[in-house]
Amino acid sequence: MTLFDLGRSELKGLIENEPRYRFDQIWNGLYKNYSLPSELTTLPKALREHLSSLGEMSLALSEKEVLFTDDKKTIKTLYSLSDSREIESVLMAYSDRVTLCVSSQAGCAMGCVFCATGQAGFFRHLTKGEILEQIFRASRTSRDIFGGRLSNIVFMGMGEPMANYDAVIDAIGAINFEFGISARHITISTVGIAPGIRRLADSPMPISLAVSLHAANDEKRSKLVPINSRYPLGEIIEALKYYQSKQNRRISFEWAMMDGINDSPADAFELAEIARELSAHVNLIPLNPTPLWPYPGSPIEIVEGFRNRLLELDVNATIRQNRGNQIAAACGQLTTQMSPRKRSSSPRPDPID
Repeated sequence: MTLFDLGRSELKGLIENEPRYRFDQIWNGLYKNYSLPSELTTLPKALREHLSSLGEMSLALSEKEVLFTDDKKTIKTLYSLSDSREIESVLMAYSDRVTLCVSSQAGCAMGCVFCATGQAGFFRHLTKGEILEQIFRASRTSRDIFGGRLSNIVFMGMGEPMANYDAVIDAIGAINFEFGISARHITISTVGIAPGIRRLADSPMPISLAVSLHAANDEKRSKLVPINSRYPLGEIIEALKYYQSKQNRRISFEWAMMDGINDSPADAFELAEIARELSAHVNLIPLNPTPLWPYPGSPIEIVEGFRNRLLELDVNATIRQNRGNQIAAACGQLTTQMSPRKRSSSPRPDPID
């Protein structure tokens, strides 16, 4: 157990001989001011030293490398975990928000053939604390570099969130109640783990849901997204209907556009049938290159034509703006192989390692 695995009661137990207001100083320092106990000069020096000596107060992540895009609006960070496994997260600044793409696992077991994380394989789940520490560090970076508050969280980083459901939901509870980020600004992206979708439907928090679809018939989808053989489209659609009946929230479909593979008029028609049935929004994502997938993304004119065809078929569809291709930080590109050629000399806030 490390610092961000601690709940309120566990932290109180570590300082039970201190006045109540000391707990409030530490807790608010972590979740409101993004400050570690060792940085809180309002605490007595002896208490800071005592807390620093406790293993439960240690950090879970160690920052290994940081990459910036040329416009300094997208930042990818490589972290080492306590067992030397590695993860990445991506922070993106937009005109109206700052979004963090969070990892929920080290690697991924889903094996999507076009995804760099899936190509690398699965190592282990992340703990609640390892997920929350990504939020904490990104909140500091957003404040210090972008001059604004981290406002949106997307579980679209490394790993399948529904495969690590309990840790992800526990982390989301803290993101919502402690970091103060609205549940409506938190999105879980899944390849279609039907039991997880049903569990999310029963959650009291109004968390947004995105499904990485990529093909709208079982034969093609099972080749691109192998877990489809276990949870085929019919089962996913029924789980999504249940989610809608309980949450009354719009579902998004993510569709990575692959040249000559899933970008034909027939593909658009099959997708439209499912999207209309669920009143789903479709995000079209020009496929980003990954090491072990030899096929290119669809040309932009094909992507735009596909989008227009969906609109003609009464489906709400948009083309997602790719962020971070320059530093292999875009959708499907997260692995743990950082490129020194892309390293930026942009200023960084003081490290906390």
